[in-house]
Amino acid sequence: MSNGFINVLKPPGMTSHDVVSFIRRIYGLKRVGHAGTLDPAAAGVLPVALGQATKLIEYTTDADKSYRAELTFGFSTNTGDTTGEITCRSNFAMPEETELAAALHSFVGKNEQVPPMHSAIKIAGKKLYELARNGITVERKPRIVWIHKIELIRSDDPTILFDVTCSKGTYIRTLCMDIGAKLNIPAVMSFLVRTRVGSFSLADAFTIEEIAEQPNLALLPVDTALQHLPKVVLSESEARSFQHGQVIPYTGLAQPVLRIYQPNYTFIGIGQLSSNSLMPVKVMSFA
Repeated sequence: MSNGFINVLKPPGMTSHDVVSFIRRIYGLKRVGHAGTLDPAAAGVLPVALGQATKLIEYTTDADKSYRAELTFGFSTNTGDTTGEITCRSNFAMPEETELAAALHSFVGKNEQVPPMHSAIKIAGKKLYELARNGITVERKPRIVWIHKIELIRSDDPTILFDVTCSKGTYIRTLCMDIGAKLNIPAVMSFLVRTRVGSFSLADAFTIEEIAEQPNLALLPVDTALQHLPKVVLSESEARSFQHGQVIPYTGLAQPVLRIYQPNYTFIGIGQLSSNSLMPVKVMSFA
């Protein structure tokens, strides 16, 4: 069985589910999952896990993400991007770059975002976009997200291009609408490329065509998604105990979540420190 991650360069027009279906066909596997949904119109980095690596998806989805986004001023839609129905238009004067940069910078830090109706969040067992398609709008509670960095790249009336690094759960469509509101101009997201998910970067991503031609080359090690976690190499006896789900006495690192290796540097799982003990959280089995 193939185990590992693939750094997929998702093209516009494919859903994240389409990508998973494609990977299943190429590798002949059922156990495949993706980390961090991308809208069908968006492009960019989509980490896909195969086999045992699916156990580690949660550690990828929790990672910070980076995007390059295009925002268009002058109108709004019911989806927050250019795929939706236009709900209003407005004549406006394009702000100066200094005003644009200041508006973008005002979002750095902690933000409250109301998830868009056209999203995959479930309320009472129903996905919001399913309700929206039936003309139903429900109240959504604001969620806390973090904008770590945001930078204006270019201004070209009526659009701007900007880069943003943010926490998981951040909707760039909503951010674009909020930027427009800050400037008192309706705005939508007109294009989006995800450039990074944790340790997966756009520069290292594989296109659909490259994966189809050289599937073995595209498959990355299982622990690729865990480079942000401290590494611990156990002794042979400790590694055996860990693999049997036993708690091991351990001190030395302050971080509670660790990636665990055998003496030969084979990755064997995720451990959690508690009261000078190392407890197995995820144990890998490659047999």
